[in-house]
Amino acid sequence: MASRIRLGLFGRTFLLLAALMLVSLGAWLQVFFSMELGPRANQMAQRVITAVNITRTALVYSQADERSKLLLDLATNEGIQVYPREVTDFAEPLPHDDYWQRVADHIRSRFGPETQISWGVNQVPGFWVSFQIDHDLYWLVFEREQIGLTGGIEWLGWGATALLLSLVGAAVSVGFVNRPLSRLARAAQILSRGETPSPLPENGPAEIRDLNASFNRMAKDIRQTEADRELMLAGISHDLRTPLARMRLEIEMSGVSEDARQAIDEDLAQIDHSIGQLMEYARPAGTLPQMATDISAVLTELLDRERSHTASTGGELEAFITPGLRARITALDLKRIVSNLIENARRYGRSGDGQAHLVMAVQPEGNMIAIEVSDRGPGIASDDVERLLRPFSRGEAARTGVSGAGLGLAIVERLLKHVGGSLKMLPRQGGGLTARIELPKTKVRNYQLDSENQ
Repeated sequence: MASRIRLGLFGRTFLLLAALMLVSLGAWLQVFFSMELGPRANQMAQRVITAVNITRTALVYSQADERSKLLLDLATNEGIQVYPREVTDFAEPLPHDDYWQRVADHIRSRFGPETQISWGVNQVPGFWVSFQIDHDLYWLVFEREQIGLTGGIEWLGWGATALLLSLVGAAVSVGFVNRPLSRLARAAQILSRGETPSPLPENGPAEIRDLNASFNRMAKDIRQTEADRELMLAGISHDLRTPLARMRLEIEMSGVSEDARQAIDEDLAQIDHSIGQLMEYARPAGTLPQMATDISAVLTELLDRERSHTASTGGELEAFITPGLRARITALDLKRIVSNLIENARRYGRSGDGQAHLVMAVQPEGNMIAIEVSDRGPGIASDDVERLLRPFSRGEAARTGVSGAGLGLAIVERLLKHVGGSLKMLPRQGGGLTARIELPKTKVRNYQLDSENQ
């Protein structure tokens, strides 16, 4: 099945106007022909009547030796030819056309019903009208083009010219209306990617001017809100973590028992981890890079750190990374995404021996890049997946032996949406859970073209 053509606002509006103009032009031509038919038929019939009268009079009052010269002059200068009419002449009837029938009826009303009018005589084409001088019968022949309606080719040319000018005018008009909306759509797309668009011009029609002014104020407010949020995050992180560090120091110097000290230290570590997740969730995604990122190299670099961290907790992390894979995502955001998944698997995906056995696989699949982080933990019920992707949602006790803020998966999904990716939580064959990321793959040689088309 052929793919459906998707038209933008300009294409749809232009096609709508073009269709309306075609219908309007067709209706206008129909009305014009209907209004022109009667007057045109009467006018041409009167011309024929006048020519017949003048010819009859000229023949009656001319000398016999001058008639041949007179007939030659009429044929040469006026396109009117006179022939003797014979009883044996084969006369072709007029076509069944409203215009020609009206012309014939008007001529007969003037000369009488016995007047013969033919479309051709003896296979000679023309508009033939009979008349009589005394007892002599004659044919008066006109060229059809002289008294017929304007030719179809000529009307077709005029109609095509009018239609072309109308379509050009429609394209200019639609472009004038669509240009501000296209500019607004591009600015909104840039803003949705976390970038700062150039201010829209606040001129033109009142509606467009007010719309652009409102968008500029909104973009300015968003930039100010982001700046305030970054400042607030820095202040919260400092104001909360400084007392935590002081509390750790005071506990170490206090005389509490070792068990109490360890319990308090674990609670402080959990608070610090929750603060970190809150800061991570509130931090905006990075601006999309102009050049594709080598995610294979970035994840290989991240692997060394995560493998060491996993080993320090008694677990293991295996990895299978296909080299040379590229995607349009910042290295920092990619590390934040994968680190959250590995941390989530390391904390909640421990197997029966109490250790985390993790596997990370990175490979291409068609136009996408698949990044999978798998564990051998208790897994997640399929009914709980959608709920766990929401902020501040945690799984059941079977998988969440350690408490947390419930923001890890929400952070991952939010960062992936920013780059057109997706997250799936799938059961792993043999037990456990697989967190699967899909990112649009970018080819190096086509990247510049792909970027321009976005």
